[in-house]
Amino acid sequence: MVQYTDIGDVSSAEVERMRAVYEPLAAAVRELIDATIRTEVAADTVGEVTAEIGAATARLRSRQCDGPFGVRSTTGGDRLAWGNPVIGIRNPIAPPLTIQRDDDGGVFTDFHLGAAYEGPPGHVHGGVSALVLDHVLGEVAANEETPRFTGTITLRYLRPTRLGELHAEARITRTDGFKAYAAGHLADEEGITVEAEGIFIQPKWARG
Repeated sequence: MVQYTDIGDVSSAEVERMRAVYEPLAAAVRELIDATIRTEVAADTVGEVTAEIGAATARLRSRQCDGPFGVRSTTGGDRLAWGNPVIGIRNPIAPPLTIQRDDDGGVFTDFHLGAAYEGPPGHVHGGVSALVLDHVLGEVAANEETPRFTGTITLRYLRPTRLGELHAEARITRTDGFKAYAAGHLADEEGITVEAEGIFIQPKWARG
């Protein structure tokens, strides 16, 4: 059974305050990752920066939670998946995606992938494309009342996806009992690059 952490009576205002504290930190580290990949400064500068990063890391580790961040929920209905590698605002590995819903029940997101996500030169790693599409299809297949998790997902790579501005979207094609079938795609500025279909299953513990 998947465990969610109830952090109690935390107001939406307090959630926004925490977001304002931690989101810029993750954004700064995200920039640091990009700079680490692309820098061509002198070796002594790299050594100095490495020491500075080590000191900053030690300061942050002076007080931290045990284990991963998890998914935290409040009595007010906020659900904080801030450590998630796709949408997590506290995770510098995440782009992060902001998922939006359209009037027809589908979901979509526009986002940027840079040097940290490169596979073939100048293009997105295929595993990153899979990660993004698994999450986007999962977003449309599930909701807070009906959790569903990936059963199977099939990807068709039509051509390489260029790094830069990207778009992903998904919608439910049908439901069958505890299963939801979803389809979607990833696109760069030249059009669709990867198509995906998945089956998402409501776990036994959530079936009531």
